[in-house]
Amino acid sequence: MDGKASDAAKEKFLSVKMPLLTNKVLTEILYWVTRKKWLILAFGLSILLFYMPSPEGLTSEGHRTLIIVMTALILIISESIPLPAVAILILIMEVILGVDSPDGVASSFMSDAVFFIMGSLMLAVAIVSQGLDKRLALGIISMTGNKTWRIVFGFVMFSAILSSFIGEHTVAAMMLPVALALIRNAGLDTGKATRLSTLLLFSIAYGCAMGSIGTPSGGGRNVIMIGYLSEFGLAEISYLDWMKYAYPMLLVEIPIAASVLWFTFKPKQKIMDSAVRKLKVEVARTGKLNGNQWMAILVFFLVFLGWVFLSPLIGLGIVALTGVFLYLAFGLIDWKDINRNTNWGVIILFGAAISLGIQMKETGAAFWVAEQALGSLEFIFQNVAAVRWFVSVVLTGILTNLLSNAATVAVLGPIVLDMGGDPVIFGIATSVASAFAYLTIVASPTCMIIHSTGLVTSRDYLKAGWKLFLLSIILLFLVATFYWPLLR
Repeated sequence: MDGKASDAAKEKFLSVKMPLLTNKVLTEILYWVTRKKWLILAFGLSILLFYMPSPEGLTSEGHRTLIIVMTALILIISESIPLPAVAILILIMEVILGVDSPDGVASSFMSDAVFFIMGSLMLAVAIVSQGLDKRLALGIISMTGNKTWRIVFGFVMFSAILSSFIGEHTVAAMMLPVALALIRNAGLDTGKATRLSTLLLFSIAYGCAMGSIGTPSGGGRNVIMIGYLSEFGLAEISYLDWMKYAYPMLLVEIPIAASVLWFTFKPKQKIMDSAVRKLKVEVARTGKLNGNQWMAILVFFLVFLGWVFLSPLIGLGIVALTGVFLYLAFGLIDWKDINRNTNWGVIILFGAAISLGIQMKETGAAFWVAEQALGSLEFIFQNVAAVRWFVSVVLTGILTNLLSNAATVAVLGPIVLDMGGDPVIFGIATSVASAFAYLTIVASPTCMIIHSTGLVTSRDYLKAGWKLFLLSIILLFLVATFYWPLLR
């Protein structure tokens, strides 16, 4: 809301709600209270819970960690304060409430995953500066045509299939400039959200999220589950074995996701012929690729190879930052452009989310929540099989929208594998369900990456997310019940 609109809203509030009130200070305070009621509620609940005794089986540190989680969730969903402010508050509360030391919080905040997000956003800026986003967009459009629904389907399919092999974070960072190029050429303001911009961005985020289930290299939690199955002496799952289980489901999910997004955010622009023509003209004007563009492509290709082959040794983040260094060293982009166009807020938010997820695990808060859920479910369902399915699929899906998917699998994996039943089916189901990160900004790095554009809100995630979340759970249950047993 700009200054004029804010002043107008304030005047309306004062004239309607308090016509007789003359104290200017009091009116200002009351107006602020009405605007920040969710902030006040969050702090009020956190103070109340802080002075309550810790529940049985939960450490005092775990109790305080859950207070931080509750506070952060209220502020994120209500959008009462900027998200970077929520991230900073998480870090402050972790120290003030004694969850961890300042050095411990700093260590959990600045991880390789944060380096990756930071490096990926910088690489996206470098790609745009060289005009390569327009050429990549034109390449995708040449395969999909200019109908909007086909472009959406192409975005979901391209993002899903590619992310199944090289990781969702990588693909999201690569596809973001492509979507922004189309949005600009459609004549839309890249600083203002529209149904079309929201549709294209979620096509990338959700496509990348679901694509990560396809292979072990698609996501770290797949490797975690394979490791659990092996270490516990339950099963040895190869790369190809995993694909046999997960890839058919992925191929079915692609049209489902595209359809959900289309009918949720159906735009006015049914045909993007104007955007396609402008894109072709812009690319044609630039002529053939020049030396700097070829160098930029080479650097990005080397980064891509690094992500595929070197990341197990040095990490995704270091590879991404190496690419940024090469872009700067070769003069392919100026630091002032990176500094001006990188969304530092989303980097802080992601770091804080990872830090909070680590604290959930290390303080035992996540394990306590899982145990409480198990006890409640056994009482409600009175059916062991129902409890197994709920924990491995539904509970995993819920937690992965609050923690990182890797942290969710790390916490719930041993519990699921210890509940009985077929460990392979329930184990893989848990890992697949951890990819259903559709509901919150902090659910996955891909969700944070598209949020960095300022073109999507937390409410947008819920509009489409709950539909895709529910359909994904149903599909997973059907696949695990009728298809996976055939592979055993």
